[in-house]
Amino acid sequence: MKKTSTFQNGLIWFGAGVSLAEILTGTYFAPLGFQKGLLAIIIGHLIGCTMLFLAGVIGGKTRRSAMETVKMSFGEKGGIFFSFLNVLQLVGWTAIMIYDGALAADGVLHTGSWVWCLVIGALIVLWIFIGITNLGKINTIAMAALFILTLVLCKLIFFDGGTALAIGEEAMSFGAAVELSVAMPLSWLPLISDYTRDAEKPTQATWVSVLVYGAVSCWMYVIGMGAAIFTGEYDIAVIMVKAGLGIAALIILVFSTVTTTFLDAWSAGISAESLSAKLNGKKTAIAVTVIGTAAAILFPMDDITGFLYLIGSVFAPMIAVQIADHFILHRDRFAAAADARNLVIWLVGFIAYRLLMGVDTPVGYTLPDMVLTVVLCLLAEKAKPTKQM
Repeated sequence: MKKTSTFQNGLIWFGAGVSLAEILTGTYFAPLGFQKGLLAIIIGHLIGCTMLFLAGVIGGKTRRSAMETVKMSFGEKGGIFFSFLNVLQLVGWTAIMIYDGALAADGVLHTGSWVWCLVIGALIVLWIFIGITNLGKINTIAMAALFILTLVLCKLIFFDGGTALAIGEEAMSFGAAVELSVAMPLSWLPLISDYTRDAEKPTQATWVSVLVYGAVSCWMYVIGMGAAIFTGEYDIAVIMVKAGLGIAALIILVFSTVTTTFLDAWSAGISAESLSAKLNGKKTAIAVTVIGTAAAILFPMDDITGFLYLIGSVFAPMIAVQIADHFILHRDRFAAAADARNLVIWLVGFIAYRLLMGVDTPVGYTLPDMVLTVVLCLLAEKAKPTKQM
């Protein structure tokens, strides 16, 4: 397969970061106030992007897809289990992204959100047909347009929005806000190796990908939070319509949705190949887009916080086990049918995350849960060292 340059990887993850879902998630931070909200966003992204980087390095150095790297810790059948969960979350993300994009686009040009679901779905399918390594100039032009329009959006909110409005009682604790910030980079964790494995310079590409995504994602969160604080408006489309952006508003809403959701659908196809060699990645990606489009038309998806926390509870302990195995213990269980020990440790980590959701910590739930999971991996290896296969 054709190798991707570091610049191409940077563009891919810029597109992942410019997301309406991230802007909308940022609006939840408004009750914290700007300074406290910004701190929660930065702390959460530092935690989440560190995990994202380590996951990308594993895939880049081993030249394996994200779900293939999972097999290095959980074995063949264990990897299939996580591949299945990953495909499910990616179908969910595809539907959510199309839903959000269509709802916002309909706020600009009132044709019915179902029409925009179909338009966005069709564009994602077109992106899939072109392919990740062939987007080239198309992706560069799209990213440049999105960059300029997000700058315009920032001006509208922070320079034309007026003074900060009165803030009511905090809707969530600081720890919960940190976790909501961790959740977005964590949701990309089961995908990043699908792109770093094909990079010309894997480690460099991973650094650039994570730094670009982290910076842009924080930017999107701040735009959402700023919109709610300085304009009192939670609907970005309304802000752009009031400013008379019109077609420009449609471009940023539709193309930001397409460039982000394309990655979800594409990686769903790659993960599906880990489930069965009979499945074709590109065809599966198209099928996921069709299913996501149908779900976006049929079901309301206005509050995604529960979905984000569920993703964290599944994938935080998973990557913690991978980090312990790859970077500390140097275990490789790729040839094993299943690694029961790591699956049990993951289950303990999953349950611990759900329990931690009832405890307010200043760093959220992911970091304490991952520390616990890594410690369990080290204790288990000390108690019973792994025999080399």
